[in-house]
Amino acid sequence: MAADLITRIPQRAARWSAEHPWRAILTWLVLVAAATSLAVLVPTHEAEDADYRIGESGRADAMIEEAGLAEPGSEMLLLEGSPAELAAAAADAATRLGDVEGVTEVSPPIWSADESAVLVSASLADDAEEVEPFGEVRAAVSEAHPDVTVRQTGDLSLDEGINGQVADDLRAAEGISIPVTLVLMLLAFGALIAAGIPVLLALGSVAATMGVSAVLSHVVPAEPTVGSMIVLIGMAVGVDYSLFYLKREREERAAGRTTLDAVEIAARTSGHAILVSGFAVIASMAGLYLVQSVTFSSLATGAIVVVAVAVAGSITVLPALLVKLGRWVDRPRVPLLWRLNRRIGAGGLSSRILAPVVRRPVAALVGSVVVVGALAAPALTMSMHAATLETLPGSIRAVATMRTVAAEFPSEGTTVAVAAKGDGADAALERLAAGAASTGAFGEVPEGLATSADGQTSVLTLSLPWSDSDDRTTDAIVDLRDRVAPEALAGHDVEWAVGGGAAWNLDFRDHLARWMPAVIGFVLLLTLVMMGTAFRSIPIALVSTTLNLVSVGVAFGILTLVFQHGWFEGALDFTSPGFVIDWIPLFVLVVLVGLSMDYHVFVMSRIRELVGRGLPTRVAVEKGITDSASVVTSAAAVMVSVFAIFATLSMLEMKMMGVALSAAILIDATLIRLVMLPAALVLLGDRVWWPSVPARPVGGVVPPSVEQEPVTVG
Repeated sequence: MAADLITRIPQRAARWSAEHPWRAILTWLVLVAAATSLAVLVPTHEAEDADYRIGESGRADAMIEEAGLAEPGSEMLLLEGSPAELAAAAADAATRLGDVEGVTEVSPPIWSADESAVLVSASLADDAEEVEPFGEVRAAVSEAHPDVTVRQTGDLSLDEGINGQVADDLRAAEGISIPVTLVLMLLAFGALIAAGIPVLLALGSVAATMGVSAVLSHVVPAEPTVGSMIVLIGMAVGVDYSLFYLKREREERAAGRTTLDAVEIAARTSGHAILVSGFAVIASMAGLYLVQSVTFSSLATGAIVVVAVAVAGSITVLPALLVKLGRWVDRPRVPLLWRLNRRIGAGGLSSRILAPVVRRPVAALVGSVVVVGALAAPALTMSMHAATLETLPGSIRAVATMRTVAAEFPSEGTTVAVAAKGDGADAALERLAAGAASTGAFGEVPEGLATSADGQTSVLTLSLPWSDSDDRTTDAIVDLRDRVAPEALAGHDVEWAVGGGAAWNLDFRDHLARWMPAVIGFVLLLTLVMMGTAFRSIPIALVSTTLNLVSVGVAFGILTLVFQHGWFEGALDFTSPGFVIDWIPLFVLVVLVGLSMDYHVFVMSRIRELVGRGLPTRVAVEKGITDSASVVTSAAAVMVSVFAIFATLSMLEMKMMGVALSAAILIDATLIRLVMLPAALVLLGDRVWWPSVPARPVGGVVPPSVEQEPVTVG
């Protein structure tokens, strides 16, 4: 029943669009314009600190905020020079900072151990948002003391620098991906109109999603990187879905069918594949909600919306455009590209690869397993950690300055905050401070103990001499939670929790470790169910799920080699942090499983269609993959190109996503789909369709009517 519904939806949508083309086109344009305008009319609600609370660190943060002991934001000036010059410059900086609107307090200057630097810090009011006045103070101090180097960092500077870099990256990705995608579409079609349609529909889907996401952010707060992810996914799937549909429609017209007949056939075949693929991506992304993290919920919401919009556009407005354009869709032709396109469409390269695979499927399968196994093996040593100061681009001046501050001034580096609530909380934490100091791992920062106005809640801030990502930091926090704090606070009737940035990193990593198996199981089970339902075949469901798992293993292996072990640091312009940012693998998994279904469903649909026409499975596999080779090549090229663009961006999260997805899809579309898949199908033979073997023509003869009408999958 579900399979029949999936088949009917694109057919009915295409029929309505073909009968009312102008209504379908205008409706799409109005909806895209209305949705896009929402981005201007509705302010995006970005995730706040409280949205990220998790585990014990989340409880500590809530206790601290409830008691009114949360550390205010701050802006800092780092002054470097000779001690004599620094003293005067620091006094000048403190005076000027005190006059800035929004500054509530200026802390006494803090000197570095060797007295080569001094830090002047200003506490900010909750509503302080302007960073420009602090820049003016920096410039004034620098001008008044030319022998002193003055640098600026802090909450406002970091936010401005990071947000500006993300915006620049997003503009760069959009600016490069559009012309690159258009060139690839010109290679795929050899005609300007045919090449422009998928790009325009994809851009419409992305623009509409940006507006809808602004509204949804008031339900699911938006992550800062969600805009980049919408572009990443939207351009890839939006172009691919249109590509599948348009390629099939052109193929049927080339076979002599009318435009209406060609559109109807494309709806029954490619439209069905688009719907199944879209559901697969959406279902995979929905698995991220299981993690119950604002980061994953935000990314999942953006991806689901952009895929749903892309699917809707592909099965509604695209048929209308094709009906109105008719054969004009192949105009104006670019002569050289048109001839090149016809050569690519012949599937010559794929035929040369497939021929030996079909002849010797066992050898092909074993050889490909060895290769993908070697690529995936490094994933066994993958180390994950939350993003830290070290993973941010050093080209952001505030980031570079903050790294210097953390190195020169331990109290401004890695810290933990122990919150205690109850009678005698301050005395309990004083005892804890002594116990923590005796471990040799912790040091108490200046004015490190604070107590609320009612005396019921106290907070002890302790410093650590190592970075957030250092294993010794993790060990020290675990020891503090499991041994030092329980021993020191024994006998005190207080509620306590260890929090702070480093503790949150540990809690988030543990949270991911608990939920990752559930998400993986959810995604793989959905793949099984969806492929089994779409093709009514248990072996196909199992093979599809296994190949998806292989693709994920390759992605994880490449992530580990490149970013943990530092392969291609120079070429990709980054410095290895020695780990993979913890949320990337899970996100890559669900995206890759969903996107790899695009051409997998398309290829399997063509193979089953040929089996239904009477061809033996072995022949149908070879012919089906060869016939669909140009579409798969073009689709994979679009995905690889778009994701590779993100690998060139400066934010390390985007770079990791781009490298993992582009490399994995390249391997998936070549080695896995051209070698492993056909080898497995040939070895299984007709058993691959069990328990629902496609009906074959009586006597094995393919009548003309069957050749003319493709068999609907499912």
